[in-house]
Amino acid sequence: MFIRRLPKFDYHAPASLPEALDLLASYGDDAKLLAGGTDLLLAMKKRTATPAHVINLKTIPGLSGISGDAKGLTIGALTTIADIKRSALVRETYTPLWDAVSVMGSPQVRTLATLGGNLVSAVPSADTAPPLIVLSAQAHFIGPSGERTCPVEALFSAPSTCSLASTDILTHVTVPFPQGKGAYLKLMRRAALDLAIVSVAAFVSLDADKVCTYARIALGAVAPTPVRATAAEMIIEGKVLTEALAAEAGRVSGTECFPITDVRSSLEYRCSMVEVLTERALLEALKRSN
Repeated sequence: MFIRRLPKFDYHAPASLPEALDLLASYGDDAKLLAGGTDLLLAMKKRTATPAHVINLKTIPGLSGISGDAKGLTIGALTTIADIKRSALVRETYTPLWDAVSVMGSPQVRTLATLGGNLVSAVPSADTAPPLIVLSAQAHFIGPSGERTCPVEALFSAPSTCSLASTDILTHVTVPFPQGKGAYLKLMRRAALDLAIVSVAAFVSLDADKVCTYARIALGAVAPTPVRATAAEMIIEGKVLTEALAAEAGRVSGTECFPITDVRSSLEYRCSMVEVLTERALLEALKRSN
């Protein structure tokens, strides 16, 4: 598709969340929020999005940053992917998320792209979604009716369709302190700078006898939205996590996805790779638990 220059629009730079909410209320569907701009500006050049008003959230203080304590992690919606990748706290404690941001786009894209933008774009292949889902992350947003919270997976209602209302603004994401270890793996056509053909995040908690007391598996790019592989999780819980058990969970996980055939891959190949990546992610989580 031929990419043109940006169409004409009115630009707004609110200094506060109440001001931004007022602008959204005034312009409704004619307005788009600007975070990193890596998706919106390209869509505007392609004319797949033609907002009459662009509201820049980067002028609002307090929407970026990473902090953590004994209860968990808080990441502002405007925190860049690069900043998350540079965080020692994320790398050492919230490893599945660090795995994901490490394979997202190019360094240039990571410098601009934001966590909130990656989530509210709601594409099935959003890299940050599966790790945040297995880490039981909560999305915090504000709208005309006040502040609300929902699980990250509830942000995805359909391909490229976020469940938030057009008058809502995602402010931050919280992640409880993990009582276990996890991993995120991504299959791409190239070694880097590419969208996921299949992605899998896994998280497990093991007791002193290596019995899995808690398991979470989330799949990306293989359904209209990121999905949990709940049947595969049940295969693992209450048992000693071995290579054979991880392989069995992988086979079950491959039956819990709903991929399509497109120019990047076939349905059958995606299902097969869900099996492989689920097994590998579980074994990596087990390795990190030792």
